[in-house]
Amino acid sequence: MNYIKEANSEIKKYFYILEPDFPEWLNEYINTEKLLLQRHISITCGIIYSDLFESEFFFSSLDHAIAVALIIWHFTHDKKQTLSGLFHDISTPVFKHCIDFLHSDYMKQESTEDLTTNIIKSSKDIMKLLKRDKIKVSEVDDYHKYTIADNDTPKLSADRLEYSLSNALFTYKLLDFNKIKEIYNDIEIQINEAKEKELGFKTQKNAKTFVEITSQLSIIYREDRTRYSMQLIADILKKLKEENTITIEDLCKLKEKEIIDIIENSKYKEIFNKWRKAKKVKTSKEEPKNVYYVRHGAKVRYINPLIKGKRSTETCEICKQLIEKNLLYDMDKYVYLDFNI
Repeated sequence: MNYIKEANSEIKKYFYILEPDFPEWLNEYINTEKLLLQRHISITCGIIYSDLFESEFFFSSLDHAIAVALIIWHFTHDKKQTLSGLFHDISTPVFKHCIDFLHSDYMKQESTEDLTTNIIKSSKDIMKLLKRDKIKVSEVDDYHKYTIADNDTPKLSADRLEYSLSNALFTYKLLDFNKIKEIYNDIEIQINEAKEKELGFKTQKNAKTFVEITSQLSIIYREDRTRYSMQLIADILKKLKEENTITIEDLCKLKEKEIIDIIENSKYKEIFNKWRKAKKVKTSKEEPKNVYYVRHGAKVRYINPLIKGKRSTETCEICKQLIEKNLLYDMDKYVYLDFNI
């Protein structure tokens, strides 16, 4: 198949903003078996399957990986860095970071990344292409080594930029295509305080808009309904695994819809469907009785981008206030619906 050719028209329009001159050499890598598995995984970690959330738009883990690769290519024209972005989520299982919650890794959300090297090496298709292009696995299996591809919070990287733009555009409809294009075209490679290359903004205007949007998204990523939903999915999967109904390998090979079918045919069907139809979670400062509840934090994803080489909080008082308010979000409450597992 040719994934790009068959992609949703809105997604192709988005890809065109990120890189108008699509690098055709990337297609052979995209269309490998291991990467195509990612087209069945939602970037939203499964939350789009519940009425607790507004969106039903399916932006896949593969769409995200391609978009990250396009951003890196747009700014660097470096094949190795671009491929590191394309491969960075190749080990992602169904429901994405819910599996980190399953492993109790809800604060870092990196529990599946160690499998990346092995998955690349196990793919005959990918290894053949890398050998042809004279690229070593060690040059593309860890995007953390390239600061444009990835860096530490709160810096701006291709990965962090991409999921901010696509979530704002498709999932939560906070921005339209024109605003996405305006923000993206205002970005360039700059040198940060650590003397590293980093993506940054040319103007305060677009940086401020970006901080406004990403501060909203930052709370959505860890708010009550999100933490509850991701932990519930994780706990249902954990119980199915303990009961030998599914395996960890199933989570890496099956589609999300296939795993949902398994849940629908299990004793957790009623609980799962109550969550799917729920409109609002409940919260309490006191431990609720006889219900399934969640009470823990989650990874804080926020961005304090550069504006002409300086952090936005140094040059923009509004950006500083937005980020400070975002970081004060309370995750200490008990979150629940009226049922138990």
